[in-house]
Amino acid sequence: MAKTRMALEMGMGSSLRSGDYTRAAIRAVEDALWRNSISFAEAFGFDKSDMLIDISIGVQKPDLVDRDAVKAVLPYGNGEVKLLEGGLDIEKPDGSGVTIMANAAIIVSFDMERVEASGSGATKPDAQTQGAEK
Repeated sequence: MAKTRMALEMGMGSSLRSGDYTRAAIRAVEDALWRNSISFAEAFGFDKSDMLIDISIGVQKPDLVDRDAVKAVLPYGNGEVKLLEGGLDIEKPDGSGVTIMANAAIIVSFDMERVEASGSGATKPDAQTQGAEK
């Protein structure tokens, strides 16, 4: 597979009152995605479902984030979620908990070694065409 990176989007999300690391992570992903319209799938002969999406989430307590819930935010594509220690926990002045800040980095890639069997409609150049281009 020739996984080729096409886009990097970044976002920040928070959980102000509930102390929910998953909710903060989801909001960070939404922040990164919802202000962008990635339309280059069709330009390369791919379907949007062919997108390979790598999501990295940084929070202070990564073990408290539900990967599947974060992945469910993606409107299309094949997503993988990586949880890392990062973000911020900000103590509340009354000592009743923390405000959570999560950071998200989303990398969108495609497998540029397209084959007809992928269902994307794209085709891999044949040997004659490749030889003629040299």
